[in-house]
Amino acid sequence: MYRKGPQGWLKHLDFTVLNLVALHASYCMAYFIRMGTENPYHSKLYRTIAVLLTLFQLLVTIVCHIYKGVLKRGHFREAIASVKQSVLVVLLAVFVLFMMKMGAAYSRKVMALFGMIYLVIGYVVTLLWKEYIRRHRVAKKSIVIVTVKEYLDALLAEMDTEYYNLYRVAGIVLLDATEDEAESYNTEYTDLELGIYAYTDEVLEQIMHGWVDEVYVNIPFERHIPENLLGQLADMGITVHVRVRVPAELSDYQYVFDKQLGHHVLTVSTTYITTYQAFVKRAIDILGGIVGCIFTGILTIILAPCIYIASPGPIFFSQYRIGKNGKKFKIYKFRSMYMDAEARKAELMEQNQVKDGMMFKMEYDPRIIGCKKLPDGTIKKGIGNRIRDWSLDEFPQFFNVLKGDMSLIGTRPPTEDEWEKYSAHHRGRMAIKPGITGLWQVSGRSNITDFDEVVRLDRKYIDEWSLVNDIKILFKTVGVVLKGEGSM
Repeated sequence: MYRKGPQGWLKHLDFTVLNLVALHASYCMAYFIRMGTENPYHSKLYRTIAVLLTLFQLLVTIVCHIYKGVLKRGHFREAIASVKQSVLVVLLAVFVLFMMKMGAAYSRKVMALFGMIYLVIGYVVTLLWKEYIRRHRVAKKSIVIVTVKEYLDALLAEMDTEYYNLYRVAGIVLLDATEDEAESYNTEYTDLELGIYAYTDEVLEQIMHGWVDEVYVNIPFERHIPENLLGQLADMGITVHVRVRVPAELSDYQYVFDKQLGHHVLTVSTTYITTYQAFVKRAIDILGGIVGCIFTGILTIILAPCIYIASPGPIFFSQYRIGKNGKKFKIYKFRSMYMDAEARKAELMEQNQVKDGMMFKMEYDPRIIGCKKLPDGTIKKGIGNRIRDWSLDEFPQFFNVLKGDMSLIGTRPPTEDEWEKYSAHHRGRMAIKPGITGLWQVSGRSNITDFDEVVRLDRKYIDEWSLVNDIKILFKTVGVVLKGEGSM
């Protein structure tokens, strides 16, 4: 029977518990150095601080994935992780104490000392525990590896350096080796209980009478697994893992195994988002959408008369755009152009600064409300330009964010005519929900006229997507808008 091991932070619960012990030891040491020998837990205030530190330690561990890959990290990367952990824990605790109006009651020297001591002790404890695991090599499972000669050395090296605390390699089965070759390998690798075998019918007999929890099959894409091998192993009650080698043309993409339409499938995508990440991103969108809609209501009161006086007609502009994976939706904006703007777009296309008509941009766009070109060639900006320069026209899109058609951060939604001109490479930029802002908008915004550069930045955003990157783009957007650089 196969039981999947703990995932996420539970996978390294031992490190979490040890660092909690280190946290409280550091806290007591800091208190004793500053306050004397009195027990810090006798004070209600310092008991509260201890509880906060414990909670934030767990929060930082879970949210920041502090122990992800901990067994593979070197000393320097471990030091970086320890600094990140201790600084975040202290800052969160200080922030909460400030919000609770307890900032003046506790000793700042205690917190400063705690942070420094915890950084050192936490780092040392983690290194010592890693060394203990390496020396004792308490393997939890015994496995047999089915592979080929070409992969043998690399696989054993990988098992020895990265998975030493999880598995003991009991034996090796080489599908492409003769019995004489297998025997020569046995003289080189002498610490395998079952040894190294060429694949024959007798191999299963050897496996059946040894301690074997699981079999790991790692062979080239073009080689077939011997007939009935997997079924016979499963009949023995042995769990079998088969490494699926993805075709070379898909190696740059992310893939997961799933069950779709009643079948087990390999799902390939440009990027992969977990349920937790999707939930947080949508929660941020909803919160931002609500705040944005409130500001939109306030702006409507201010902008509505300005727009109507300069160009009588609707205050809002709506248009069908292309959303995620080609799904159409209606986008909303404050109207910054004259009523006949869409009709005049065709006659102005020759002056479009973006080649191939993939987007539309002009230095002087006569469709913008109040925009005029003076006899000396200078451009006089009107209310429409001001609305666009400050990105005020984008605010009604917060309704689209609330509806779920858009996200706060994403890619620019193309018009229907732009979409028709897309090639397969261009289409990839619409693999996610479009956003009010995005990576290319904060990387030059109106200065970018090369659509391929837009696509490159959008694909970069998608391929490297993370919640941290989204937050960075939000802050950059604020700076870009305040500079009045506008959007396209």
